[in-house]
Amino acid sequence: MSELLDRRAQKKALTRAHVRAVAQELFAERGFDAVTIADVARAADVAVQTVFNHFSTKEELFFDGRTPWVTGPADAVRDRTPGMTAHTALRNYLVALVRGRFGALASVKSRTYLRTIEGSDALLAHERDLIHECERRLTEALHEVWASPDDRDGIVSQDPATAATLTAATWLGAARALIIGQRSRVTAGACPLEIAETLGQLAERFFDAAIATMPAFEEEAGAAVMPAVEWPASRAS
Repeated sequence: MSELLDRRAQKKALTRAHVRAVAQELFAERGFDAVTIADVARAADVAVQTVFNHFSTKEELFFDGRTPWVTGPADAVRDRTPGMTAHTALRNYLVALVRGRFGALASVKSRTYLRTIEGSDALLAHERDLIHECERRLTEALHEVWASPDDRDGIVSQDPATAATLTAATWLGAARALIIGQRSRVTAGACPLEIAETLGQLAERFFDAAIATMPAFEEEAGAAVMPAVEWPASRAS
């Protein structure tokens, strides 16, 4: 029985990979909006329902296997080297992400992928959803670090939820501005490797400055204490 289940799982994985490869080739050739699920099924020689068995939407099919950055920041925080702070691990990951995303655009395939996204409102909207998911995951990872009594990362915060939310929003917002805000330069003909280096250096300076200028913490019992955020009381109407 176990061997049979293994064969079925392997067959399912192979079918999924085949459908994805065929679909992504069609998207690159024709553009995302011009390709239907029926086109994908026909080209992959499978039933339309088979496509939907593996991918709930056409957008999911397009991005499948292409977005390690959705979980990357959270993974960098959780899997950081012992003794490394969450801020440093996140800084290192985001700097590498900025350089890597533009360095990859030196290939024709990656530039085609970018042009396909930029040419579809549906893909741009789904990309924004993925960015929000990335932020949610990072917020959770940072909160785990700063709220745990056994792993506070050197910071004892009276409000770890707010600290995590603000850090995830501002740091990912900066990375998003560097990547999405600048990628049109590549489609306009700029050298992606030069952009990768320039923006990589800018990312280094930005995140290093962010760490250096973090709010001063009061030393208490050998650890830094972040003051709790005091929200203004609501006024009666």
